[in-house]
Amino acid sequence: MADSDPAYAVRLLASVGECDAAEWDALTDGGNPFVSHAFLSAMEDSKSVGERSGWLPTPLVIDGPDGRLAAALPAYVKSHSQGEYVFDHSWADAWHRAGGSYYPKLQIAAPFTPATGPRLLTPEPALAAPLLRAAEQFCVQQGLSSAHATFIEPAQAPLFERAGWLLREDIQFHWENRGYASFDDFLAQLSSRKRKDLRKERAAAQAGVEIRALRGDDIRPEHWDAFWHFYQDTGARKWGQPYLTRKAFTLLGERMANQILLVLAFVDDQPIAGALNFIGADALYGRYWGALVDKPFLHFELCYYQAIDAAIALGLSRVEAGAQGGHKLARGYEPVRTISAHYIVHEGFREAVAEFLAREREGIVGEQLYLGTRTPFKKG
Repeated sequence: MADSDPAYAVRLLASVGECDAAEWDALTDGGNPFVSHAFLSAMEDSKSVGERSGWLPTPLVIDGPDGRLAAALPAYVKSHSQGEYVFDHSWADAWHRAGGSYYPKLQIAAPFTPATGPRLLTPEPALAAPLLRAAEQFCVQQGLSSAHATFIEPAQAPLFERAGWLLREDIQFHWENRGYASFDDFLAQLSSRKRKDLRKERAAAQAGVEIRALRGDDIRPEHWDAFWHFYQDTGARKWGQPYLTRKAFTLLGERMANQILLVLAFVDDQPIAGALNFIGADALYGRYWGALVDKPFLHFELCYYQAIDAAIALGLSRVEAGAQGGHKLARGYEPVRTISAHYIVHEGFREAVAEFLAREREGIVGEQLYLGTRTPFKKG
């Protein structure tokens, strides 16, 4: 096995930035922007992760016989459960009531990003097991209560399950591109009433507004300045403190401009609202939104309908519009199960969590089946 082979060495780093960018990115297929060296190092260099936010970078890597990176785990030691979108607050409360310390814990994730993607970064499947064992050993040695890998791409879930990690499911709403040539093609698949509703919403949102979809060099510093104000307003209302710093947007623009789609709404040439998307190999990922005005349906237009337009134009198979939001269902976004994996150090607590997850899973299955009957598509 690779983990017992002296030719492979496991290391604990203090940042993704310590790694060569080309070596790190060679561990992935390049399809998911949130596990790229550019994104993760931008989070570090902008101080969005670190002491300020309580996300301390702790990537685990395996070096191959040639000294180059062979595998990696993007991981963070955390003293809270904020910015994860897979809620374990009840677990923390239960463990504290029992006299234990749930924090710190290890979070294997793309920071602040509820988007499905690989968490075991390696082209060599045999290295998945030693990566997970290294994470488990780190928890035990450092006195951490647990490790949590969130929004795992479905193909990797069996790797965690075989390692004995507990799997958890939740629901998001994704839009699926069924070979549409245009937004009207998509609308044609909806029931008559829903089709009329969406057209009315788009017309109301676009009235008196100019919408610009910006990418690459078209995104200028003044656009990021405007979006920063939108993001701060939304972040302050939703989370109390926005996760990303202003510098993060500058760095993302410098390092990932061609993978970013920034949709802005203007009135009299002044930006009043915006939505930030990331472009993957096969998906468009909606991430942040904000507005300085309260205009009916503008949120739906910028975040959902413009994303559909872009996915069709770019030939992408789906739009992942972020966590939660049952209102997405009426806009053609369908329920999809998401997966997380959890390693609990304490055996008794692990058994209690396993029982909880078994009960919760039954509810998730039923909820997805119910929501599937509530989509706006034509029946039969």
